[in-house]
Amino acid sequence: MKDIIRYCEKNRNRYLSELKELIAIPSISTDPAHKKDIRRCAGWISGQLKAIGMKGVKIFPTKGHPIVYAEWLGAPGAPTVLLYGHYDVQPVDPVNLWTTPPFKATIRKGNIYARGTADDKGQVLIHLKGIEAFLKNRGALPVNLKMIVEGEEEIGSEHLASFVKSHKKLLKADVVVISDTSMFARGVPSLCYGLRGLSYMQIDLTGPNKDLHSGSFGGSVHNPIQALAEIVAKLHDEKGRITVPGFYKKVRKLTAKERRSFRKLPWNDRKYARELGVKELYGESGFTTLERLWARPTLECNGIWGGFTGEGAKTVLPSKASAKISMRLVPDQKADDIARLFTSYIRKIAPKSCTVDVSYIHGGEAAITPLESPGVRAAVRALEKGFGKKVLYQREGGSIPIVVQFKEILGLETVLLGFGLPDENAHAPDEFLNLGNFFGGIRTVAHFYNELPRFYKQKRSRR
Repeated sequence: MKDIIRYCEKNRNRYLSELKELIAIPSISTDPAHKKDIRRCAGWISGQLKAIGMKGVKIFPTKGHPIVYAEWLGAPGAPTVLLYGHYDVQPVDPVNLWTTPPFKATIRKGNIYARGTADDKGQVLIHLKGIEAFLKNRGALPVNLKMIVEGEEEIGSEHLASFVKSHKKLLKADVVVISDTSMFARGVPSLCYGLRGLSYMQIDLTGPNKDLHSGSFGGSVHNPIQALAEIVAKLHDEKGRITVPGFYKKVRKLTAKERRSFRKLPWNDRKYARELGVKELYGESGFTTLERLWARPTLECNGIWGGFTGEGAKTVLPSKASAKISMRLVPDQKADDIARLFTSYIRKIAPKSCTVDVSYIHGGEAAITPLESPGVRAAVRALEKGFGKKVLYQREGGSIPIVVQFKEILGLETVLLGFGLPDENAHAPDEFLNLGNFFGGIRTVAHFYNELPRFYKQKRSRR
């Protein structure tokens, strides 16, 4: 691997120049005014893939933004990696909060600032440069590789699932790799192996058939806002546990190894509370904060409304009140099942004085990749070689729907090999990618592709 790493180190300045060039394309997927920029960015990615030696490069049109595909299949007997990334970016508003122009990459204090540096152009380019190092030095990769880079991730990947379903044979592989997540902290190389799922609900309560004067009617009917507040208050007990019957029945427990691993992470509850501006933390008793954030299910009221909320006074007794509720789920919980349990419970505890409507807005399953899987083991070894430090394990509390779709449609586990940082300002002004992570990421992905065949060989030998 010395020739590969030497090549990567020798070309650092060129890598940065290419990243700046890619960043300069304002590929904002949500804005129709940038449709040409989206196509130009897809073309740039396509040209880069051809230049580094990938084969079968093709831009697939969709009903939305195009998907770029490429492959290199010259390693018979080796595992096949499906690499996923996205080239679209978030809008840049408010522009006045950017220190430097959002599409003019600027280096300050060891970071490169611009929209898309961390999410996800910089992380896509990390892989392209690691791949290039093999193809330019050896004319071959240690693995077979297929790659899709889409242009709709920031608007929900509306057409990606249908593309994957209609191209199952083309995308057949052994493992998926995504670099669109963050490490735990600066100087702490870590591997994310789990994501929570989601059930998102809305409760609508209706009392009287119209808004009423609270002086004339107050005391004669149940105020829907009060009734809704009473319902929300019954969703947790005094220990922070969710009271929906059957909610915890299928929750997969943390292993002793996982709990030990979480305890090794540099975490401080007091510092976390101080950063959030709260006097103390809250959550389900019996679990650490990281366990509650990553590996325990939650139920949160995301919004509640009804009646008069403008300036001044209006003595109204409202006809309706509503709330939005999100439930983050963990492995073995099913979004549809939880939605049914929640709906049944709300109908049971809703007062007869009001009519209740419960809507299931959307949902998705949790995802977890076993720590002993070849992909995770290879990624851990690669991170250790790329950053020169022992790797720690983490999960994330959010959801990445495509991870679940890759599992459901293609039957593939996903390795989340991310190189961002928690404070990288993704989706906000002054987004950045740490240069140490950028260059360390290139070394890491090169090692990952080199290590992966060995761990798949070990897996086959144990069968």
